[in-house]
Amino acid sequence: MSFFGFGQSVEVEILLNDAESRKRAEHKTEDGKKEKYFLFYDGETVSGKVSLALKNPNKRLEHQGIKIEFIGQIELYYDRGNHHEFVSLVKDLARPGEITQSQAFDFEFTHVEKPYESYTGQNVKLRYFLRATISRRLNDVVKEMDIVVHTLSTYPELNSSIKMEVGIEDCLHIEFEYNKSKYHLKDVIVGKIYFLLVRIKIKHMEIDIIKRETTGTGPNVYHENDTIAKYEIMDGAPVRGESIPIRLFLAGYELTPTMRDINKKFSVRYYLNLVLIDEEERRYFKQQEVVLWRKGDIVRKSMSHQAAIASQRFEGTASLGEVRTPSQLCDNNSRQ
Repeated sequence: MSFFGFGQSVEVEILLNDAESRKRAEHKTEDGKKEKYFLFYDGETVSGKVSLALKNPNKRLEHQGIKIEFIGQIELYYDRGNHHEFVSLVKDLARPGEITQSQAFDFEFTHVEKPYESYTGQNVKLRYFLRATISRRLNDVVKEMDIVVHTLSTYPELNSSIKMEVGIEDCLHIEFEYNKSKYHLKDVIVGKIYFLLVRIKIKHMEIDIIKRETTGTGPNVYHENDTIAKYEIMDGAPVRGESIPIRLFLAGYELTPTMRDINKKFSVRYYLNLVLIDEEERRYFKQQEVVLWRKGDIVRKSMSHQAAIASQRFEGTASLGEVRTPSQLCDNNSRQ
């Protein structure tokens, strides 16, 4: 979008050198709509030209300099006045002077570090964009162009299964198992639930995928929980010794990679929430965090450095192989 001052007499356009061949990716905007943007990865060069077209060829345009910036910034919606920039690169395209005819200026930002994935959430937005500025005495002429950045990861070396026993003493004792603790965005969650003891009348069981967005620090911390998916496991009463299989395909849902403490401003985490409902509508649930990561469609040599960086950001979050005693399932009528 352009922001033009009064009497603006030049149109500014930012053109990428590889616009015809570069892949585009859908990304959600603040108003919830999806738009397509040019897709970049960490370490890739961003190059192109800034085109200036005079509306009136007979008039000259005086300026105090022309520049282009590559910016990565985080905006917290409760603090919109402050933009937290984690990448800020500037190229001067022209010294102060006059523009007497339409012309174009080449630019190149070489091997640009783009450490985080583009993200638009409930309370925060992380964006990358190019901004061309013609400095003038009264009103600057500004043109911005957003791009989208995806962070690619390599297959995690350690990816143990999740196996836990939970229950309510003398009432319910179940064991659940998920095949992995880390899943890529198009993966399949495979698991089983075993009923070892059933003395309450369970009528429904489901698994929810919950996204938890945390923004801010200290007293200004905000948590937003969003249920991304509900997967019905069982409708009816289970019996002792019964085993219920789980197979949940992630590709159909709007998911992002797990993000932890991004620039000390926000985090995005995902949980599998096992929910049981009895005949008296009481709810019992157990949450387990899982890590989501983005796998590249095509492994490219130029991506190897970025993938290595991303893989180093993995942290083990799931309580692997943990066995819990009865009565550790959340209390009846727990908050959902």
